[in-house]
Amino acid sequence: MAHPTVAVLERHLTLYKRLWRASLFSSFLLPLLFLVSIGLGVGGYVGTVEGVSYVEWIVPGVLASTAFQMAVGECTYSVLGEFKWTRGAHAMFATRVSAWDMVRGWMLYIVFRVEVAAVVFLAVVAAFGVVASPWAAVTLLVVGVLAVAVAAPVSAFSASIDHDSYFALLFRFVMIPSTLFAGVFFPVEQLPALVRPLAYASPLWHGVELCRAATLGVAPPWPVWVHVGYLLAFGVAGLWWAAFSFRKRLQD
Repeated sequence: MAHPTVAVLERHLTLYKRLWRASLFSSFLLPLLFLVSIGLGVGGYVGTVEGVSYVEWIVPGVLASTAFQMAVGECTYSVLGEFKWTRGAHAMFATRVSAWDMVRGWMLYIVFRVEVAAVVFLAVVAAFGVVASPWAAVTLLVVGVLAVAVAAPVSAFSASIDHDSYFALLFRFVMIPSTLFAGVFFPVEQLPALVRPLAYASPLWHGVELCRAATLGVAPPWPVWVHVGYLLAFGVAGLWWAAFSFRKRLQD
């Protein structure tokens, strides 16, 4: 028998194999359409940002925000449903699968989803000559770490609530503001000084800065270890919270 963590991953992959068409637009086509409309359309009016064309500047931001939004979206209704509606988590827990195995298997699945979308996105933008630096390949590692840093705490939150109405608050006050004000579309330095710390606190901003440094082949304004350390700390804390929330919910 496969390791329980691997068995959980296989379960999610089997479900995704039957449902992947439903995620085709949001995972692959939407980021590309967004890049064309904003990066090329608006970019024609913006010109250059920090010495590079706007489309080159926005590509890493769209890549990181895609990973961010996928991690948030996948870890809301799907996680709550496993505990409240389908009771799939309880079925797994009835075997030798532990709460920690469920968390690890779920995180591996999220990383898989994000990495596939990132590879497709990078291949398309590279074909159009938007990505020039070979360091762009490092973004695949960045979005993987970013996905865990976001998916772990969101999964913990989803496992600790009993009604999906809370997701509206998560989308409205966390996901959308982070996407708009974490350096995806314009430099954070353009924000008022009082608001910037909120952008710096977002894992997305750290992911955007690392992806942008990689695709442009330059060093980020902050040291790389600060960005990576922040994402890792966020992910470790989120994994601990997720394991705790899963274990507690499985006792219901």
